Amino acid sequence: MAYVISEDCVSCGTCEAECPAGAISQGDDRYVIDADACLDCGSCAAVCPNEAINPAE
Repeated sequence: MAYVISEDCVSCGTCEAECPAGAISQGDDRYVIDADACLDCGSCAAVCPNEAINPAE
């Protein structure tokens, strides 16, 4: 199950640099995670200062 970035994202970019799969990119109003590329490792969630990244439901 991939992770998702919520509306709490402030586009700081910390998660993008942390993703070993390169699955995170800047979207229109916040960063987004490519579910097909996500390794479900949680590295991005661990570094998010706003706790805006969580496992998809």
